[in-house]
Amino acid sequence: MEIKGSVTEIIFRNEENGYSVVELACKGKLLTAVGKFPPVAEGQELLLEGRYVINRQFGEQFAVERVSIAQPTSEESIVRYLAGGLFRGVGEVTARAIVDMFGADTLKVIENDPAALAKVKGVSLKKAMEINTSFHYLRDMQDAILFLQDLDIGLNTAIRIYKIYGADTQKQVKTNPYKLVEDVDGVGFLTADKIASGLGVREDSRFRITAAAVHTLKEAINKNGHTYLPRDVLVRECKKLLHLQRLDAETVIESVLDDMEVAGKITCIDRGEHVAVLLTGFYMSERAIAGTIARLAKTGRTADISAADDIAEYERINKIKLHENQKRAVEGSLRHGICVVTGGPGTGKTTIIKCIISILRARGKNVALCAPTGRAAKRLTEATGEEAKTIHRMLDLSFGEGGAFAFNENSKTDADVVIVDEVSMCDEYVFSALLSSLKAGAGMVMVGDKDQLPSVGAGNVLADVIKSGVVPVFYLTQIYRQDEHSLIVSNAHAINSGKMPVLDNKSRDFFFSSCEDAEDILRTVIDMVTTRLPRFTGLPANRIQVLCPMKKGIAGVENMNEKLQETLNPPEKGKPEIKLGMTTLRLGDKIIHTMNNYDLEWVDPQEHISGTGVYNGDIGYITAVDPAEPSLTVTFEDGKRAKYAQGSLDQIKPAYAVSVHKSQGSEFPVVVIALAKGNYMIMTRNLLYTAVTRAKSAVVLVGAKETLANMVANTYTTRRYSMLCDFIKEAAR
Repeated sequence: MEIKGSVTEIIFRNEENGYSVVELACKGKLLTAVGKFPPVAEGQELLLEGRYVINRQFGEQFAVERVSIAQPTSEESIVRYLAGGLFRGVGEVTARAIVDMFGADTLKVIENDPAALAKVKGVSLKKAMEINTSFHYLRDMQDAILFLQDLDIGLNTAIRIYKIYGADTQKQVKTNPYKLVEDVDGVGFLTADKIASGLGVREDSRFRITAAAVHTLKEAINKNGHTYLPRDVLVRECKKLLHLQRLDAETVIESVLDDMEVAGKITCIDRGEHVAVLLTGFYMSERAIAGTIARLAKTGRTADISAADDIAEYERINKIKLHENQKRAVEGSLRHGICVVTGGPGTGKTTIIKCIISILRARGKNVALCAPTGRAAKRLTEATGEEAKTIHRMLDLSFGEGGAFAFNENSKTDADVVIVDEVSMCDEYVFSALLSSLKAGAGMVMVGDKDQLPSVGAGNVLADVIKSGVVPVFYLTQIYRQDEHSLIVSNAHAINSGKMPVLDNKSRDFFFSSCEDAEDILRTVIDMVTTRLPRFTGLPANRIQVLCPMKKGIAGVENMNEKLQETLNPPEKGKPEIKLGMTTLRLGDKIIHTMNNYDLEWVDPQEHISGTGVYNGDIGYITAVDPAEPSLTVTFEDGKRAKYAQGSLDQIKPAYAVSVHKSQGSEFPVVVIALAKGNYMIMTRNLLYTAVTRAKSAVVLVGAKETLANMVANTYTTRRYSMLCDFIKEAAR
């Protein structure tokens, strides 16, 4: 249904997503409208489409589905419009003075003869021109957003589009809606295709084929971690996406790719086995990473200074004895501009980091410790006693659209040596930013486990660096962190070597519960988490982390979360909750943040600090819920507190169970791994190894022994297409 009214008060507005609570005067009555609004001001006339709903707390409201805006017409509504906060420096007194002079023609004067406003007392010529600029900006924005909403584009996306194209939004979208795929984050091919269809664009338009190619490459980056695709694969995927009816479809796509290469949108490289096609931005990024790595590898830092005496002194003070492999790793870290230290659990990576820090500090060097995620940085801090930061925080990520690092190629950090832990989790975007921030003469030590799953993001940095043969690599194989009653470390190494772990349940930290089907696995996991393990370990159930290889299925992440939530945090009268599609988020729920949001603001009440940026994999608990807004407040395990409004609610999910991929870089006191049968491409040895090594004190495998044996034997790894290894080799020549 439609209603028309004048805005009397903006009760609430979330500028991030446009969600607003607006009071309207409609046919002599006041009503409350809720939903996503473009920027509006008191006094504006609105035509709303939607329906009446009953809010349990606030009563009857009009839920808005679409907003149309008309300029105010009465003198009183024009005063409210000008004084409503959209015109900087114009309050009610100034607004009324302007309207007193120009009456109902005020907006025409502002638009067409702004200099006349300077006749009003208190309005300078400069302010008059600012009012004119604001008027045109607001009208252009509102017109553009309404135009985009007519094309079925959501408000969040519409605002992002307007920020990029400004007053040219309508012209750009009408000329080539597919350009949105290249220019606007969050706009994919299907959205652009729907817009184009409404505008009558032909299905074999070269604009359309170009957008399909860009979209396919972006999807390969974001979903599969590739930084390029073989040309024949790209052509095949584009053809599927486009549904072209022409017999020469592949020829046309090839022709468009040629044009894209000439235009500099893509870069094509013949690798012999296939032609690699990269978005040019990724080509430049990989080249830059390779160049810096090659330069660091050629740079020796302290080749003339022996580390033997320093290591001996460190051993004496700390009453330890380093293995020869560990000594070589320490010496190499001190000698080379860049090196890799890699080893599995219990092989002494942390001991080496502490030794390197001690020696470098004694030599007057500034050492910085970092890791890709907050959980990994926290683990490094706890293990070394030294402050470790996330890479984002170390580079001082600043607030803004998409985020920007304060430390970069133009503004370097003051670290002489940067030690990066859990480097297998680094995607190319983050690693490139880190390398570009190194000052002249600075070095880097890359620490990680080469046998863990690769990063969730694009690229395969650690594997490519090792494979290049350019960077010195120090392998740690001797196991130290082990006692006679512990099996986590030795079983992890057994799995990594292709051997079955010991499953006799005689240790105090490694257990196996035999279950033949998914229903049995589900029941057993719930029993373990809610009853048996809390009784055995003394830990509350929410400190016990369930890991699942798969998202779907009876024993997958989604169903496991639903059943665990029913048991651990059931609905109660007076306990607020919010429904998002099929998911319910409730006060007290354990949640995980599922994407990098560089703009989300947080505060840390204990440390008295604030900032922006919450990252993929951060885990916390819902500590406040406002169903009316709707919004949630989450307190993360590192103490940060962030508020999620309607535009960001879909970025969090329940975390009683998480996928093994999401658990990377984390360490949990107790881990329960649900091993239901699944696709061999997922149920692999390195996934099992990664899952087991997430446990600090105890791990429980729940599943069939046959499934476990198949995973141990399954060495399948999904190939990640990347040029980094080749580029490093080329740069080092």
